[in-house]
Amino acid sequence: MIIAENNYETSKRGSIEVICGSMFSGKTEELIRRLKRAKIARQQVEIFKPAIDVRYSEEEIVSHDSNSIRSTPVDNSGSILLLAAGVDVVGIDEAQFFDEGIVNVCSELANQGTRVIVAGLDMDFKRVPFGPMPSLLSIADDVTKVHAICVKCGHLANYSYRLVDNDKRVLLGEKNEYQPLCRRCYLQQLGDKEPVAVPGKES
Repeated sequence: MIIAENNYETSKRGSIEVICGSMFSGKTEELIRRLKRAKIARQQVEIFKPAIDVRYSEEEIVSHDSNSIRSTPVDNSGSILLLAAGVDVVGIDEAQFFDEGIVNVCSELANQGTRVIVAGLDMDFKRVPFGPMPSLLSIADDVTKVHAICVKCGHLANYSYRLVDNDKRVLLGEKNEYQPLCRRCYLQQLGDKEPVAVPGKES
C-alpha cells in the first residue's frame, strides 16, 4: 500500500516511513519518487546512503532502473543527525547496512518534526531479518513492503537468492550475484531444505 502524501508535504509533523522488500523490488525507486515530490513541494531535503555502497555512484542514490538523486555518503548513523538538523525531509537508502544507532537517529529526527523516509532490505540472503531493519519497522509510522517478480515462476518475490558461493552477510551485488525468488522457488533452489541460520548471528 502506498500512503497518501498530502499531509506530509504540507505540514511540519515528524514521521518515519519505511520502504522494505527484497532486491529488485523497487525500494530505491519508491524512495526517490517520494523525495522528488518533496523537492517539487519546495521542501528542504537531505538524502543519505552508506559510504560502502558505490555500485552505481559514490554520491548518488541510483535505482536498478537507473533513476537517481543526489545524496551524501556517510560512514555511520551519527553523521546523519549532524548533517540533517532542521531540514524538512530526510531520505536514507540501504538502511540495513547502517549501525543500530540509525534507529535512534530516525526517532530523534522525527521527534524534531522531520519526515524521515527509509528504504532497505528487510531480510538477508538467508531470509534472516537484516541489521537495524526490524527495529525500524517496529517504530515506523508507515510501512510499505514492495515485491519483486520471481525470475523462476513470475509470482511475487520476497527473497533475495544469492547466486555466488560466498557466505558473507554483506555482499554488494547485482543481477550476476542475486535473483529475486518466491518462497517455493527459493526452497527449490536450496533442495527444499531450509537454510541453517541463527537469528541475531551474522556470518
